[in-house]
Amino acid sequence: MRTPRWWRQTAVCSVTLPLLISFSIDGVAVDESGAALPRTFVRAVDTSGRELASTFTDESGHFRLSTETATGIQTGTGNCRLTASLTGFQTAETACGDNVRLVLHVAPIQEAVVVSATRTPAPADSAGVSVSTFSAQDLERRDTTLVADLLKTTPGAMVVQTGAPGGVTSLFVRGGESNYNKVLLDGIPLNEPGGTFNFSNVTTNDLDRVEIVRGAQSALFGSDAMSSVVQMFTVRGASPKPLVSGFLEGGSFDTVRSGASVAGAGGAVDYAAGVSRINTDNQVPNNAFDNTTATANVGVKLGDSATVRGLARLERERAGTPGQSAFERPDMDAFFERHDGVGGVSFDQQLTDRVHQRASYSAAVSHQESADLVEDPPYTPHYGNVSAPFQYTDFLFDSYTSLTRHHASYQADVRLANDASSGYQLLTALVDWDGERATLTDRFANTSTPASRDNVGVAVQQQAQWRRISGTVGLRFEHNDSFGNAGVPRGSIAFVAHEANGSFGVTRLHAAAGLGIKEPTVLQSFSPSPYYMGNPNLQPEKSRSVEAGVDQRLFSDRVRLDVTWFGNRYENLIALGPTDPVTFASQYFNIGLSHARGAEVSADAAPISAVRIRGGYTFLSSEIIDSTSPSSVVFQPGQALLRRPRHSGFVDVAFHRGPLAATLVGTFVGSFVDSDFSSFVPPLTENPGFTTWDVRLSYAIVRQLSATFAIDNLADNQYMVPLGYPALGRAVRAGVRVAF
Repeated sequence: MRTPRWWRQTAVCSVTLPLLISFSIDGVAVDESGAALPRTFVRAVDTSGRELASTFTDESGHFRLSTETATGIQTGTGNCRLTASLTGFQTAETACGDNVRLVLHVAPIQEAVVVSATRTPAPADSAGVSVSTFSAQDLERRDTTLVADLLKTTPGAMVVQTGAPGGVTSLFVRGGESNYNKVLLDGIPLNEPGGTFNFSNVTTNDLDRVEIVRGAQSALFGSDAMSSVVQMFTVRGASPKPLVSGFLEGGSFDTVRSGASVAGAGGAVDYAAGVSRINTDNQVPNNAFDNTTATANVGVKLGDSATVRGLARLERERAGTPGQSAFERPDMDAFFERHDGVGGVSFDQQLTDRVHQRASYSAAVSHQESADLVEDPPYTPHYGNVSAPFQYTDFLFDSYTSLTRHHASYQADVRLANDASSGYQLLTALVDWDGERATLTDRFANTSTPASRDNVGVAVQQQAQWRRISGTVGLRFEHNDSFGNAGVPRGSIAFVAHEANGSFGVTRLHAAAGLGIKEPTVLQSFSPSPYYMGNPNLQPEKSRSVEAGVDQRLFSDRVRLDVTWFGNRYENLIALGPTDPVTFASQYFNIGLSHARGAEVSADAAPISAVRIRGGYTFLSSEIIDSTSPSSVVFQPGQALLRRPRHSGFVDVAFHRGPLAATLVGTFVGSFVDSDFSSFVPPLTENPGFTTWDVRLSYAIVRQLSATFAIDNLADNQYMVPLGYPALGRAVRAGVRVAF
């Protein structure tokens, strides 16, 4: 029997035209610790390397690939492979299958996943802005008491501390003022109304990481984010077995540090809690510093998609304030006492596979007392060959400030697309409310000034990412009880100009621009004093920030170089202006304008597995255009900004092999404009700068016990920042760490 012609034709077609089928692959991309890696590029390829499908992982590291392919290319066979790539990690590869887990091992110079750049988890290289991070490993090896000591090794940052630890500590970033930095703890704003923040008592204990985003970020965070955002994240429990740890150190100037913590997770609950304390006399009389920190972080899962988390952190500080002791005798009884408390609760829910929502409420409370209650003998300030033309007498005071900042926020993140053609598209919409309450009390004058302000901000942000290009645009509308309404935009872009090829790695171009705003302080808005009268009609201080740079990876990700140019304009600066020269009456006005431009160079290197080197250099050219104090010699138009060095830098070298770990950190600050503020004739208007070296050593005696050794200011350099306040000389301490 002969086969019909139509059947022969059909049979031929069935051979020459393979049947097409559709398939989907689900999986997750994580690092070696199991942490999710969002925006990892995942591809499915056949044996010839032809791409069958591609996508990005979502915020939780999950992905889904779906495509049509020939019958012979099926999941679970060697004919289909998955590859996952992310800058700063080694490419992972495995066979196609169901519920795939792709583990990406970190490159010698790894990339961090940050939150502060976009208010969503994102790889730092896709954000397009300048961001620095300090991981939990960095915090442990650096073994620094205060967060401010970490910030000294950030490009573009200048930390000014009035003398030894415990003194007023301010942060200046890219030429901005010290109240131009938004400071957050797990998303909770910590700034006083008007942006003021004193880092003097903020310790590193029980922190998991610290992120610093430079540039104007008010489009995301509202008032105060004029030149940077500093966000600290507390430790969370993860291990089913409770991890208990503690440390004890002692050393120079009668310094004692101690602390204990516990963290773990069981069932639907994770928890972490710790307490620490530092006591030191420092080297100047009446300069003792005592600080106690307590932290708790508890999370409870509600089913598979929601979590409720509670956070509390307490800081209690007392510091003697001897004043400008380098210019004469210290004040023997003045002091500053501060009790800070932060508490908050948040609700996170993955509403659908594309929609995530977060709602939170928090309160940050600060009670501060600054007092000098006993009159000390008069003195004449002098330093070297210069002196004041008259005696100074003690000025007695007793001021008490009570501050409360309520903060409520709702944020929704909607993933609009996640495929090869449309890329990764994430839309964020949010609303923030801040209720600021303050009471300024002068106990000597028996006066009390209450203040209250409610602010609302609404923002929208769009993030888009393809394989070689990513961008972010955002806009915020801010309504402030003091200055009314303001709109602030922000945008950034990152472009991979060259993909990794052998030892010559990724070349990434990045740029960003944005506007910043800052509300007046409570004093500037509400003060009733005729000598510094508040002004209810003040406009917000504003900043305009732009930056552009190139990031280059070399030698198979063993070296990374980044060069970034930035330009900032700060306007509407608020300062006192005279209203009656006869009575010396003054009021606050918007009268200042300044520029700051420069470049940041940063480098990371891992020449061998045991060595890691970080370094940075900042060139800053700043200028006062319209002076806030034209009668002062250091605030004249054309003068560089006060306490912003033209040249600064740092180097951080870490070694770790076997039980031994060692770290050497150097900080270099060139000369900068400063003032004695003591009526010297002639006045001191320049600080010569300084160089310091710090050393850290640790040795693991057994797995549960390590010995530690630290030296601050190794060369015992004598310097002042600012003028009149001697920095701490060489300080040595030793101790032990235990962990079970």
